[in-house]
Amino acid sequence: MDASVILQLVAGLALLIIGGEFLVRGASRLAAAAGLSPLVIGLTVVAFGTSAPEMAASVTAALQGRGDIAFGNVVGSNIFNVLFILGVSALVVPLAVSRKLVRSDVPIMIGVSALVFAMGYDGWIGRWDGIVLVGGLAAYVLYSMRVARGEPGGARETHPDRGARPSAGSGRIVVNVVLIGAGLAVLVLGSRWLVDGAVVVARALGVSELIIGLTIVAAGTSLPEVATSVLAAIRRETDIAVGNVVGSNIFNILGVLGLSGAVAPDGVSVSPIALRFDVPVMIATAVACAPIFFTDSRISRWEGALFFAYYAAYTAFLVLDATRHDALPALSWVLLGFAVPLTALALAAGTLQGLRARRGKGSREP
Repeated sequence: MDASVILQLVAGLALLIIGGEFLVRGASRLAAAAGLSPLVIGLTVVAFGTSAPEMAASVTAALQGRGDIAFGNVVGSNIFNVLFILGVSALVVPLAVSRKLVRSDVPIMIGVSALVFAMGYDGWIGRWDGIVLVGGLAAYVLYSMRVARGEPGGARETHPDRGARPSAGSGRIVVNVVLIGAGLAVLVLGSRWLVDGAVVVARALGVSELIIGLTIVAAGTSLPEVATSVLAAIRRETDIAVGNVVGSNIFNILGVLGLSGAVAPDGVSVSPIALRFDVPVMIATAVACAPIFFTDSRISRWEGALFFAYYAAYTAFLVLDATRHDALPALSWVLLGFAVPLTALALAAGTLQGLRARRGKGSREP
């Protein structure tokens, strides 16, 4: 494999990160100046901005007829966001979870994840499927904006960009708009280099484009989310840290996959392998958030460690399966026969304990 291909792949990732950073800075400052709360900024502006690399990479791949990369990028990014990013962020500091996330946004994330399975069951995310998904994104944004109007305080108190107080001056607005435009331009160039380089790497390694999309492309395009959520966790801005992940997952499905299906001439192909394994894993990770968020409205360090361990196991499974390694059956047995059932029991027990604690608290209140 030519060294120039590796250089192209790394340069593409670097441009995606730089472009995403420009886009997030400009957009989040404009949103904060408009008076949006930190949670809503995390769920919408920051989440959508950090998902811009996924958007650029998947749409470019879809237009080139590389549906496995486009689809694998979305599914892999959503799995990476929950298991890796939330896991690492919770290891840094336990993450408090907003009631709004528990009551509305997490159920929406679970619902749209299941919708991917239903839409892709025929092997395609077609143009009309994409239009429906994009329409769902518009409805979600309007809903979030409507909820934001009823929230007091908000963005004037906490801002994701180093806590700086936003300015509504015309000069600041022009600078932020320029940042957004520059970010978009860099994203387009970076996505083209990344997709082209990923295809060459897949062929050189003898693995499918789906695996490359689920791993290298998905993790690479999710690096802005890693930086945003981990830094927010360090600064104790947990609304942004958690909201960024949940909002990004919703945007990846409704916006990234939706637009990819809508603009691609023949839609986005859905691999039967992805439908049987990777999409159910994505749904399972979304569902796993519900009891963890619901029990005590926080993600503890041990739950973060559990998420991180599962991502390591998922990645190992993909690599072993792609290389037909002899250790694959053993790993499958450990996951399916021990780790998954034990985790399900622990989550169920935690949920019951949380319900009892809430009922007890409610009975003591006048």
